[in-house]
Amino acid sequence: MSVSLAKGGNVSLTKQAPNLKAVTVGLGWDERATTGADFDLDASALMVDESGRILSDRHFVFFNNLTSPDGAVQHAGDNLTGGGDGDDERIEVNLQAMPGECRRVVVAVSIYEAEQRRQSFGQVRNAFIRIINADNGMEMTRYDLGEDFSTETAMIFGELYLHGNEWKFRAVGQGYANGLGGIARDFGVNVG
Repeated sequence: MSVSLAKGGNVSLTKQAPNLKAVTVGLGWDERATTGADFDLDASALMVDESGRILSDRHFVFFNNLTSPDGAVQHAGDNLTGGGDGDDERIEVNLQAMPGECRRVVVAVSIYEAEQRRQSFGQVRNAFIRIINADNGMEMTRYDLGEDFSTETAMIFGELYLHGNEWKFRAVGQGYANGLGGIARDFGVNVG
């Protein structure tokens, strides 16, 4: 049974599925209004240590780096339109292959070329993140971002995190007005 979360809420994935090996992070959204330019939203994942710093630049998984060096996190590919129902982009997370120093996998979504296209999350609706048990395809938890983010061009939707020996998921819903670069810099990624 899927658990619906509100912003800030968390759930134990390990308690729901004690033998959980891997999850799929499904992300979706719809365009609210058009600016004349196509919307291209991009999912990304940052593998961070206990201090909240990226393990290495290669542990920042996004459309230009689809797989972490250890293979624990894999981006399923860039969806340029976000059209259709269901997940627009997916990130596969192998919990068993996770390096020991990784304590969190932060999942973000950003609008590609948001400033040039004059786009923000205020023009996006029905945004969500959901965690799916990779073994059986069952949705474990979901967070629908119901808030209006008028100036934000990137968002942290949620995060998988290790608490003791237990994998949990937290609904974050934190916006950034300075795009994916702002999120990356906050976690210590070297952004050119």
